[in-house]
Formats: sequence, C-alpha cells, structure tokens
Amino acid sequence: MLPARTGRQGRPFSDARTMVEAIIYRYRCGIAWRDLPETFGPWQTVWTWHHRMAKTGTWDQVHAKLTAAADAAGLVDWSLSVDSTIARAHQHATNTTRLTGGWIELHESRNRAA
Repeated sequence: MLPARTGRQGRPFSDARTMVEAIIYRYRCGIAWRDLPETFGPWQTVWTWHHRMAKTGTWDQVHAKLTAAADAAGLVDWSLSVDSTIARAHQHATNTTRLTGGWIELHESRNRAA
C-alpha cells in the first residue's frame, strides 16, 4: 500500500519504512516537522511523503486495513468514553459583558477610593 519506486531518473527513492517510522515518531512525540532527528533524513522529505500519502488517501486505506485486521482478531474494544471537563471556550466566545477598564469604570473606582 506504500509508494514504490517508479523507475524515473532523479533523486534516490527514500525507504518507505524509514519515512513511515519518521511520521509516526513525529506524531507520537508531538514535535514540529523541523525537529525530526537527522536519522530519518531531511524533514522536508518526510513531510512530502506524509503530504502525498494524505492527499491520495493512502493513510485512510492503511487505517481501514489495520482496523479491520485488528477487529477480526478481536483486539479492538469499541467502547467510547468522552470527557469534556477540559473543553473551554475562548474568552471572546462568550456573549456576556465584562468590565474592560474603560472610562466608566475609572469614574466608579474614583468614587470607591473616596
């Protein structure tokens, strides 16, 4: 399912296993593309592989095939748990008014200080 050599002249073909390991490493560690270790080769090459495979739908095919194989083997638990305790709205997403320190609030603070 991974890209193979096309036989065209040009740059040498990168090893598919190394590219997939680099992409997985990047997502597992949560790092930027530029922070990939040099053992995986140039980060631009890894990004290009990832981008092409996402564009052609290869990742979706790999995911579907692996999920089907794991489900057939009974390794997938399809229960789902959602925890929304960390979901927060941005302060500007609310429709409430708040004190902003404008002119009216300055007058009110002078009265309180007196």
